[in-house]
Amino acid sequence: MRTPKELPDALGPRFFTVYDSDALGVSRERLRHVRIRRISRAIRAVDNLDQAHRELTAPERIAAYTRVTSFSVASHMTAAEAWGFPLPLRFADAADLHITRPAGLARPRRAGVVGHRARLQAGEVTTLHGLVLTSRERTWLDLANILNVHDLTVVADHLIRRPREAFEGRSEPYSTQESLDAILGRHPGQRGVRTAREALRLSRVGADSPPETLLRLALGEAGLPEPEVNAPIVDDDGVLHHEPDLGYRKYRVAVEYEGSGHSDPEQVARDISRDERTRALGWVEVRVSRRHLANDAKPAVEKVRAALWTAGWRAGRPAA
Repeated sequence: MRTPKELPDALGPRFFTVYDSDALGVSRERLRHVRIRRISRAIRAVDNLDQAHRELTAPERIAAYTRVTSFSVASHMTAAEAWGFPLPLRFADAADLHITRPAGLARPRRAGVVGHRARLQAGEVTTLHGLVLTSRERTWLDLANILNVHDLTVVADHLIRRPREAFEGRSEPYSTQESLDAILGRHPGQRGVRTAREALRLSRVGADSPPETLLRLALGEAGLPEPEVNAPIVDDDGVLHHEPDLGYRKYRVAVEYEGSGHSDPEQVARDISRDERTRALGWVEVRVSRRHLANDAKPAVEKVRAALWTAGWRAGRPAA
């Protein structure tokens, strides 16, 4: 059977909807070809020789499923993945797409799709590399009906953190606490809004990774004073020495989360040198790794508690 090279270029290199092909005068008979694959109802994909039986990439799937249903956008977990939100590992293998249509229209119903209807206001729908999806702020709000408070706080911290332009190529955060608060104000009755409000209250600017946020939350829940994020360590001349992940300036206790990158020999040497300088300035450095976050981060909490106790902190006293 001959490869259908006569298909119009306007149908795209891989996927298209039968409505697109109808509009271009392509008969349904021409779509019954061994190399034209049925992805879902009214969605087709062209398999080139080097792409035969290849699964659609996430952007391809999103684009196909939103185009086949009018007035629809990718949302919830699907939009979160497209935006690169830090999501819990339990959602890593989620295959279903979340598609939302405006309130008043029928909810999307097809295999492999979790359909939603919502009141989408101006600015809450945008595009990303040609994909139509909910904005970062709206996606965060929608996740409040799926994630718990801690995981939603992780996403909030990700959105409001100040990027390092030299490494990330951007100087502005993805959002602000004010912007997140504003979208909550526009949807006071939405499911999950209480979770979102609590996550916003717990969010802090400065966390560079989910483990840092989860560690900070665990310390607070254990009754320890709340640490500052990136608390500055300065010497007697006012020169900035370092800004640890978390810190207690009153007690001169710095808390550093060390991810997998800290096992590199050169990084180990830098960490040791940093620890020596920190101690020379009268601070104690508590180093926490992934294993300390097990069992609700109790091992990490006990390490920090011991350091604070040695520095003079006692439960019940104000941390000012």
